[in-house]
Amino acid sequence: MTSNTRVVVIGAGLAGVRLARRLGELGVPAVLVGDEDHPPYNRVLLADVLAGRYTPEVIALPAPAEITRARVTGIDRAAREVTCADGSVIAYDTLVLATGSNPVLPALRGLFDPHSDPQRHELPDGVHAFRTMDDCLGLSKAVRPGARAVVIGGGLLGVSAARALARRDAQVVLAQQAERLMERQLDPSASKLVRRHLTDLGVEVHTESRVRGVRCADGAVRSVEMADGYALDADIVVLACGVRPRVSLAVQAGLGVHKGVLVDDELRTSDPHIRAIGDCAQHDGQVYGLATPALEQADVLAELIAAEAGARVGAGVGAGVSGGASARYTGTRALTRLTLAGADFFDLAAFGEPEPRPGDDVVQLADATRGTYRKVVVRDDRLVGGVLVGELGAVGALARAWEGAEPLPRDGAPLLHLLTNDGGS
Repeated sequence: MTSNTRVVVIGAGLAGVRLARRLGELGVPAVLVGDEDHPPYNRVLLADVLAGRYTPEVIALPAPAEITRARVTGIDRAAREVTCADGSVIAYDTLVLATGSNPVLPALRGLFDPHSDPQRHELPDGVHAFRTMDDCLGLSKAVRPGARAVVIGGGLLGVSAARALARRDAQVVLAQQAERLMERQLDPSASKLVRRHLTDLGVEVHTESRVRGVRCADGAVRSVEMADGYALDADIVVLACGVRPRVSLAVQAGLGVHKGVLVDDELRTSDPHIRAIGDCAQHDGQVYGLATPALEQADVLAELIAAEAGARVGAGVGAGVSGGASARYTGTRALTRLTLAGADFFDLAAFGEPEPRPGDDVVQLADATRGTYRKVVVRDDRLVGGVLVGELGAVGALARAWEGAEPLPRDGAPLLHLLTNDGGS
């Protein structure tokens, strides 16, 4: 038996595609609405496309059968309908917001025409965000050997973009306002290794360096102006200044929104007929912005929707679903991992709290010759965080020990064995 419940999912990224496919497997068809012209793809691998390692087709996601190409402009909660930019209207019984996030565009002098409509800002030629496939393809078209590229932002995205551009033989400068690269995920020692890796590729890294503006001529970028007055010549500028949840539809609809769309353990918003998952959702005060939590939320929500649909039709739908109506999302202990593949392979992982508190125990191993670094933090006999750079044979076992939150043996031998393990994860 199939359900006549109409589920509409807005957003064809990792979370939305996973939910729609899982619902289809459980006998609850879903209408997936995406506003990009490209087939759904794995956004995590965009840097590999920019580097030339993958083609766009390689990172495509297995898509559900029914995808509507449209930009949703509004939600009518009373009528349970969404309206689209082309004038079409889509009715729903259950609506799921999987709208993802938007790139942060910094308030830099000269970035936008002050007389233009703030809702329709266009970046100057040569200035690129790095969030979508169109962004990636635009950068790929612009980059050429010897091109002068400035990447603004030294977080996970900025590091990935700088490395990808360097592999395309661009002259890359990375400007990071904080005192080290990837400061949210890595401790100082690990960050130094990332910096060394980029430097070895020819990337010029500037930390504690604030960008004040961009200088343009004839609508195209020419240089980047630093706060100290120094100017960096630039043919290409990449804005990698972070992302923020895409919540405009939720705000317009009057849903509860803080940083993201507020959801409970059933991923339900302040409207019982509307759910939210992925980068746009805020659960228990947390907006994750990572792939693993988005996929876990999609799986939990699929079980809940299938169980609810099954209850309405009596039987059949959602049969055999593990958890079913009792499924709950209680949060994700997410591991951040960056794999920079190729001849100059580089791998890192960070989880939990890599910086110790007073009284914590720290186990740390470093090998300057091999460029590897491993550090874990133990608190009250429990693994609470760690960071690993280089050969990551230990990452799987360490992550499982952290996720399980079980007390570690007091003699420390098993933990040391995990740290020195170069086998499989």
